[in-house]
Amino acid sequence: MNKPVENPAEKPVQKLVGKTPFSFRIDLRWCLDELLKDGRLSQRDANQASTTPRTRDQLNWHPLQVVAHFDFEDARSNGSSKLSADVLVAWLAERAEQPVFHIDPIKIRAADITGVMSYAFAERHGILAVQTSPDEVVIASAQPFHTEWMENLQQSLRGRQIRRVVADPADIHRYTIEFYRLVRAIEGANASDSVSQQYVSNFEQLLELGNIGSPDANDQHVVNIVDWLLQYAFDQRASDIHLEPRREIGRVRFRIDGVLHNIYEFPHLIMNAVVSRIKILGRMNVAEKRKPQDGRLKTRNPKGQETELRLSTLPTAFGEKLVMRIFDPDVLVRSFKQLGLQGEDFEKWEVMVKEPNGIILVTGPTGSGKTTTLYSTLRTLATDEVNVCTIEDPIEMIEGSFNQMQVQHNIELDFAEGIRALMRQDPDIIMVGEVRDPETADMAIQAALTGHLVLSTLHTNDAPSSITRLADLGVQPFLIAATVLGVMAQRLVRTLCPHCKVEVDCDEKAWADLTHPWKAPVPKKICQPKGCLECRETGYLGRMGIYEIMVLSHELKKVISEGASLVDIRKQAYKEGLRPLRISGAQKVAHGQTTIEEVLRVAPLN
Repeated sequence: MNKPVENPAEKPVQKLVGKTPFSFRIDLRWCLDELLKDGRLSQRDANQASTTPRTRDQLNWHPLQVVAHFDFEDARSNGSSKLSADVLVAWLAERAEQPVFHIDPIKIRAADITGVMSYAFAERHGILAVQTSPDEVVIASAQPFHTEWMENLQQSLRGRQIRRVVADPADIHRYTIEFYRLVRAIEGANASDSVSQQYVSNFEQLLELGNIGSPDANDQHVVNIVDWLLQYAFDQRASDIHLEPRREIGRVRFRIDGVLHNIYEFPHLIMNAVVSRIKILGRMNVAEKRKPQDGRLKTRNPKGQETELRLSTLPTAFGEKLVMRIFDPDVLVRSFKQLGLQGEDFEKWEVMVKEPNGIILVTGPTGSGKTTTLYSTLRTLATDEVNVCTIEDPIEMIEGSFNQMQVQHNIELDFAEGIRALMRQDPDIIMVGEVRDPETADMAIQAALTGHLVLSTLHTNDAPSSITRLADLGVQPFLIAATVLGVMAQRLVRTLCPHCKVEVDCDEKAWADLTHPWKAPVPKKICQPKGCLECRETGYLGRMGIYEIMVLSHELKKVISEGASLVDIRKQAYKEGLRPLRISGAQKVAHGQTTIEEVLRVAPLN
């Protein structure tokens, strides 16, 4: 009597690592049959998936990618969800009794995981090491029932155990290529024959005898590393890239949503070559390593948009530190509502910028979004009927709808001289990058008195402080009262991830700390971060502004012209309805956009 043929998928999956009693690769037919059996797919959808011809690009797709491509409804959800890639990966992991692993490239040390196995081995078996420790190695796969590779790999792990997880096949394929390519480029640069003998500005190497050879900045491996670095920064929504030399290694960090993350560590000589490569691209003096330099670079992001990068070097004890500020081209097309300026604040701002002449100031520390606010405002004001000119140090984003001039100290073109030149260009609106000295302040006042609208920035903690700051720069109180239309102070807070934020009861004590000494109604519910794949388990996704707008009324101008103190100016401004930064932040907390902790972190208590 013939024994019935057993379906290997129906056997219990062995959880413990070792040689499993069976091994097979899942294919499209198996996936469709099992999805039908589990009630996740209709027969009609299964027939469509099995009979639809695949394009050449799709021939190498994993079966889960094929099913996800059709965007079928999950038959068990009554039309409420789709069989997306994430849903299918979770389904396969459940069938295999293995945990799901979501690959976050920021949390993976490429040098460690690529040393577990060769690229050829990883590619052949569709696996990728994603975590390593002294005791075990975590291997991600989208073929959880395929086990032939395990015995061979186990022999090379020197006693470490294998723990298997299931991951998205598209992620495994992508990051296998990226991680191994990056490590191969670094190894190739280290071993490259194209070395140049050059002096490395590292204090701890001053006593070393002989020259130090380092990879050439034009070496193809170094070019590949720089290309990866920029592409990676765009993918991760970084606003800044920090290349920081240390004693033996160089550290790469990205600022994402205002917080720095460690990304990678390069050997010291590779870091020098990478910095030199970027300096070449930014048309900076590669030979000069003793002085700080500024440059700029234009490239394309993954969306195909031209993206500006501002470069800045700084000589440190271990070599040149390089910071690249990435200017998102999408910023200029965002509405004020998307930037967080809405409601009464937006109405006040709109009234001010429509005035024909006067000075409008935006204040806040570096990185608080002042430039974004000014550029967005100028873009709305720069119609065909007006002439908009800017003087900046440096020009941060190139915008075709207005005329931009850069400060150049080497030819004595500073802010004051730039304003003087712009006033002879028949401007309607002038934007001054920053009022930082008495001469610039005086020229800005003169421009406002002669009928121009002047927008500029100051570095003060809040809006009322900017009045006393102008006085400190030598501007007479009556001139401040005559020319300043208003001041807006701002900060950037991280916004809660809309995909995972959770509603909780409001902590009245924390709310009181936030709004003290002002009285604000306590909301019944507020939102807190939770963490998901979309926000990289941080609970926050993106940033928005909180604002404090002080419009100079007749009463406030009278107080200022009389030479009042900062305390008196604040009292009058609050009396007229000025809402401080913390109250603006509290409103966004009440609307579920951010948290009390975020507002307390960035907004000062005055």
